[in-house]
Amino acid sequence: MGSSSEDREALPDETPQRLVSLPAFWIDQMEVSNVQYAACVQAGACRPPYYSSSSTRVSYYGDTRFAQYPVILVGWAMADAYCRWAGRRLPSEAEWEKAARGNDGRIYPWGSQLSGERANFCDQRCPFSWKDPRYDDGYADTAPVNAYPAGASPYGVLNMAGNVWEWSADWYGEVPGSPPASGKYRVLKGGTWFYEPRRIRAAARGKADPGYMSNLIGFRCAADEPSNSSQVAP
Repeated sequence: MGSSSEDREALPDETPQRLVSLPAFWIDQMEVSNVQYAACVQAGACRPPYYSSSSTRVSYYGDTRFAQYPVILVGWAMADAYCRWAGRRLPSEAEWEKAARGNDGRIYPWGSQLSGERANFCDQRCPFSWKDPRYDDGYADTAPVNAYPAGASPYGVLNMAGNVWEWSADWYGEVPGSPPASGKYRVLKGGTWFYEPRRIRAAARGKADPGYMSNLIGFRCAADEPSNSSQVAP
């Protein structure tokens, strides 16, 4: 977990790199979508997103065209409430990174080299100065939660690089995988469509106040491994 000090792309809070052991767990294959989150809102267990728009779309949440796109503009408690309603929980930072990196410590979910067609990041469609004009991933904003199957992690998990930051269960600490018992910020993982390739590496970390709601932040859920191995994965 984390990055080696020899990694020229590593940011200070990604080091030191070390081995972390985890019990088995389940994690959602995809980020929670607008239509999934809307079911929780309809059931009265979740609050609607702060706005119904996205960065470039006036109509987003509640618009059937974007039903299978990641829900955004939800704070940490809102994400936590959805996962609990769905019988799951938010993943820890270590669980999230394990699901993205497999057992070989790869840099991106698909391997160790950037591939501009396997993730949604700031490429030629991006209006910002830090864009990488060599690639065109097809979207200038969020992409569907089932996009980029070629960019899946070794466990088949999608969109773990780019698209939207994802809330984790952990409080932010300076050492990856060693969360404090409490704090000011929660850890974000995965990077976004807004960022350059350096920020969508699996070891990259973000942080945000739990009450912060952004059009760059979504989430996915996780669960402990069921004691009955024949149980269907959530």
